This record gives sequence, structure tokens and C-alpha cells, in this order.
Amino acid sequence: MVNTVPPFFTGFALSAALIMAIGAQNLFVLRQGLRQEHVGPIVLFCGSVDALLIIAGVAGVGAFLAAIPQLTLALSLGGAAFLGWYGVKALRRMAAPDAMVVGDSAGVTLGRALTATAAFTLLNPHVYLDTVLLMGTAASTQASAVRPIFAAGAATASFTWFAALGYGARLLKPVFARPAAWRVLDAFVGIVMLTLAASLLLHALPV
Repeated sequence: MVNTVPPFFTGFALSAALIMAIGAQNLFVLRQGLRQEHVGPIVLFCGSVDALLIIAGVAGVGAFLAAIPQLTLALSLGGAAFLGWYGVKALRRMAAPDAMVVGDSAGVTLGRALTATAAFTLLNPHVYLDTVLLMGTAASTQASAVRPIFAAGAATASFTWFAALGYGARLLKPVFARPAAWRVLDAFVGIVMLTLAASLLLHALPV
């Protein structure tokens, strides 16, 4: 009988290590969690996309994508444009005199929230590097019989992280009852988004 515990936790640990780094998608999920706005659908979307990409990587799609550099370039340029736009938007919110408080101001619709989530997720070339290429490479070191278990562990880590980030954000609600806290968060978000946008451009375009 095959022992499924080690490959499950190997996939879980590797996926968790990759996904927990501060990035555009995580910051967006955190912000929506603080607003308590469409958290369930956003968490489900992020976890589901990660799971599909992990399965694709384990199935060997990573080698195919690695052979299409034009796709990486297109994603990098599109991602840089989106991150730059969102970063400027965050800095403008930070500078606004009527900085929001949790529960104040009109929220976004579910459609707009999921559209933004999709952009943060799918326009980031690193998501394909992490989930498809790296997870696919790691899975190739596992016996073929336990690769689905490895993928299940990795997908479980993704769903667990996004649920903790989205629903756990409400614990910080008392802190973000003050407009100054939102200004600090928006400043941080803006700087991170613009830095990521510049990084994508530097890696995509020849010097």
C-alpha cells in the first residue's frame, strides 16, 4: 500500500511556501477581506485557479509553456500595465482627504471584484512559474502513483491560505476603523504594485 501522507504534505508545504510571499493578489484578497466584500467568491476563485494550474503543471503542461516565450512577454506587459494602474489608484486613495473607513463608501460589484481578482491572478507571469513550472518540476520527482496526492496537497494549501487571508482579515477590523490605517495600507499597496510593475517590465524588455 502506497503511503500518501508524505507526498500530500510535501505538496502542501511547497505550495504554502510559494504562495505566502507578499504579492498583488494577496494584497487584493486582504483588502477585500478587510472590507468584508465578496470574500467567499474571491477565495473560491483564487483557490480554484491555483488548483487548476497545479494540476496542469503536474500533468506536464509546464514544459509546453516554457517553449512559448512570447506568451510570457505578453503576460508581463499586460500585468505591468494593470499593476501600474492599480498602484496609482491606491496612491490616489491614500492622498484623498476622505480616506475610507471599514463600512464606509460604496463597494464594488461582484463582477468587478472577480474581474480584478482574475487580472491579479492571470496577468502575473509568476503565478505560472510557481504553480505550473515549479510545482510541475517538483511533482516529477514523485512516483507517478502519488503525483495526484502531491497535487491535492498543493491545492489544499492554496485554498487554506486564501481562506485564512480573506476571512482572517476581519480580525484587523478594529485597527482599520481609523482612516490613517487605510492610508498606510493604500500607500503600501501602491508602492508594492508599482514595484512589481517595474520588475515585470525590467524582466520582459531587453536592456
